[in-house]
Amino acid sequence: MTRISLQPGPVAGVEADALVIGVYQGEDGVVLAPGAEPVDEAFGGRLAQILKALGATGAAEEVTRVPANGSLAAPVVVGLGLGSTGDGEVVGVTGLEDLRRAAGSALRSLAGFGKVALVTPVAGAEVVEATALGAALAAYSYDGYKTGDPADRKGPVQEVVLVTTGDPNADALAAGKRAQVVADAVKAARDLINTPPSHLFPQAFADAITSAVDSAEIDELTIEVLDEAALRDGGYGGLIGVGQGSSRPPRLVKVSYAHPDAQRCLAFVGKGITFDTGGISLKPSNAMETMKCDMSGAAAVVQAVIAIAQLGLPVKATAWAALAENMPGGNAIRPSDVLRMYGGKTVEVLNTDAEGRLVLADAIVRAGEEQPDAIVDVATLTGAQVLALGHRTGAVMANDEEFRTQVESAAERAGEDIWPMPLPAHLRKTMDSDVADIANMGDRMGGMLVAGIFLKEFVPEGMPWAHLDIAGPAYNTVAPFGYTPKGGTGYAVRTLVQLAQDAADGLL
Repeated sequence: MTRISLQPGPVAGVEADALVIGVYQGEDGVVLAPGAEPVDEAFGGRLAQILKALGATGAAEEVTRVPANGSLAAPVVVGLGLGSTGDGEVVGVTGLEDLRRAAGSALRSLAGFGKVALVTPVAGAEVVEATALGAALAAYSYDGYKTGDPADRKGPVQEVVLVTTGDPNADALAAGKRAQVVADAVKAARDLINTPPSHLFPQAFADAITSAVDSAEIDELTIEVLDEAALRDGGYGGLIGVGQGSSRPPRLVKVSYAHPDAQRCLAFVGKGITFDTGGISLKPSNAMETMKCDMSGAAAVVQAVIAIAQLGLPVKATAWAALAENMPGGNAIRPSDVLRMYGGKTVEVLNTDAEGRLVLADAIVRAGEEQPDAIVDVATLTGAQVLALGHRTGAVMANDEEFRTQVESAAERAGEDIWPMPLPAHLRKTMDSDVADIANMGDRMGGMLVAGIFLKEFVPEGMPWAHLDIAGPAYNTVAPFGYTPKGGTGYAVRTLVQLAQDAADGLL
């Protein structure tokens, strides 16, 4: 993982492979951001002119390299565009997200460099955290199972140094630590998502989570894994039903963290379909190409709880990872089969490709038995979510408007795009079944909302619950942007960590 550290100036003497300074888009051209003055002096006061001559405008996320020619300890200076804010102030969460993305663009452009120093335009803790987080998230690659010498490939930057104008105070140091923990959690989730399904099936996923929990070495962080025998004996009909078409049986993994001073308890439930063929309701072949990412929700909730534990937040947080492989084997469930879910409710399966809601239903009921203050489930649940909101914005639905607003706020401050969606009561009737309590499909129009309404049926009465459908932003199939790589993104980890922070701060 990329190491993050804070270092006071002098800027000109910082030893690194590249030194990144901020530049704004001024009315008359490039304007240097605060903190860049010593670098400008090393260029005889002509740095802005040189950057402009090289085509720099200061536009957001623009990256321009300049050789230092021995005038600095670093051999390369990078002018990083911060947009049109020319007064050196970063105001509000929108500005912080712009800063994260800009820092990410700079670090992606410097792949192959060992150590990169970034001069923070403002010395406050929020800016330090945003800069560090954007840079660390961008310093990522997944080589998977490529052969050959790794030295022949441009790896991510290994070390990020944030250069502050003065000695970093305790708040800034804490912000840097938080950025490191959160970035590592997001990148660990990305690694899980990017792992091929040949290597990440339910038991392998459970083993990976066990290893991560053990490696954290935190007494308050524990793990429990239910195998197929325990699931069958416990009546987990959704997990058993979805998983029975595969030769690799399902698992339910519980990761718990309980701080001794905790006053609030949150339960996070994640969909963990390690590969989704659609089952008997087989997907078209091109729709399967990214289905190794169908466990993104489970990766997010597990890594979020590990990060919460590493940050020592005074809360109780539990992740429930519902793991199964949806295959069309000879024992697979069929359209019109009826499953008895954990808790006793029966579901008529009209479409075996609507399997995520089945495994989540089991886990939501089980999570609710522990009486948390709120439940949040995270899932790559519906193609309808992508049609509605595209590839970068997730959806949030809830049974409690106040709690939904709190989740939205946490996501916005964490830098993850999310949009509120309704749960129209009239759609519930479209899931009525002649033979069971509910069907797993309803009106095709509004499929994202139908899925949310289905899950709501399994939430304990009166318990605040939010459903995050992350089918779009969980996996990036196009070119990298900002701090987001191609492939798994680790979306929702930051939102869940922020939500736990809000709970610790008494905001929930």
